[in-house]
Amino acid sequence: VTRGAPRSMAAACRAGERHTTPAPTRRRATAAGTPQAPPATRRNAAGRGKGTPNRIRTRSGIGIGTRIGTGIGNDASSGRAPRVLPERIGDRSGLDKRALSCPAMAQEEGQETRAMIIDGKEIAAQIRKEIKGEVDTLKQTCGQAPGLAVVLVGERKDSQTYVRNKKKACEEVGIVSYGTDLSEDATEEEILKVVAEYNSDAKVHGILVQLPLPAHVDEERVLSAISIEKDVDGFHPENIGKLAMRGRKPSFVPCTPKGSIELLERCSIPIDGKNAVVVGRSNIVGTPAAILLQKRNATVTVIHSKTKDPEFYLKNADIVIAACGIAKYIKGAWLKPGAAVIDVGINAVDDPTAKRGYRLVGDVDFDEAVCVAGAITPVPGGVGPMTIAMLLKNTLEGAQQKLLAKN
Repeated sequence: VTRGAPRSMAAACRAGERHTTPAPTRRRATAAGTPQAPPATRRNAAGRGKGTPNRIRTRSGIGIGTRIGTGIGNDASSGRAPRVLPERIGDRSGLDKRALSCPAMAQEEGQETRAMIIDGKEIAAQIRKEIKGEVDTLKQTCGQAPGLAVVLVGERKDSQTYVRNKKKACEEVGIVSYGTDLSEDATEEEILKVVAEYNSDAKVHGILVQLPLPAHVDEERVLSAISIEKDVDGFHPENIGKLAMRGRKPSFVPCTPKGSIELLERCSIPIDGKNAVVVGRSNIVGTPAAILLQKRNATVTVIHSKTKDPEFYLKNADIVIAACGIAKYIKGAWLKPGAAVIDVGINAVDDPTAKRGYRLVGDVDFDEAVCVAGAITPVPGGVGPMTIAMLLKNTLEGAQQKLLAKN
């Protein structure tokens, strides 16, 4: 779609076309396709300088986010992302020339550039809707619903919250939820016995042992005891090994990395041939995320605690997946303008103004990064909902493999 074309950004996005924002002197279309006055006119009418949020939709019809107003950050040295949709992330051709040459003018006229917010909640809701439809079909075809068993050891509040959310999500899509809660001092043998019982239960198609486990438990031994056909968390060594090998297909892929890639793909953010940086090398997120990006033909760099000058690598990254567990570690000035940023981190920081006395932030300094990136996930509301959605998807796929094979 060329400048000034009378077609909405939403329509262009659904059609998979590239789109640049019309020049400021022309009227432009909202996401609904309704002509709207230029930003300067809107500002005068509203009596304020913040841009009106735009909801952008992907080709599948789900929202990828809202353009944030002009109240965050003014550092001209940090660079500005192009006013483009994710298909053109990293391309500065759509950036308004006046905003590039004079950020003060851009701010004054409501032209401050902001990243598109990737709405993980909305995308996850769409995925759950799709899963529910497939679950209903499976029940009609095979007379049985998928079953997910969750084993919780100890009384960690965060783990209890995660398990509760997973059970609620199962109920929403029609997956039968099973659960076993064990005390903090439960022996390794007791945990293994529960896993073995679920392994042999034909009604259970997925088993999840909530991590972390108490210090006295051998985590690897417990995870290895889960049947590979029911390892919906994707942590079994055989699944990870197959994921890392070319020409092999794991039974399941770890949920958080899988959800991160799903966000990129559902928002039509290109991966093939792009430079990608993964910050963190954990077995749960960083390592499998790097493998998934490489499988999609990205050139991948992994940053870790021993990496010297991480900013150097991030400056050249078209895609960043942040999973280091350090609050606001990645600064906006470290990012390549127009980069796609997937923030996996969930960190609690003190905030006396918050009701709970703290607030959640990611591994990326959002207030800075949103001025530079082309698209970014918020925390909370980004990757978190996708992790549970991918768990449900893995459970469904496990049930389909078993039940449809019988028919």
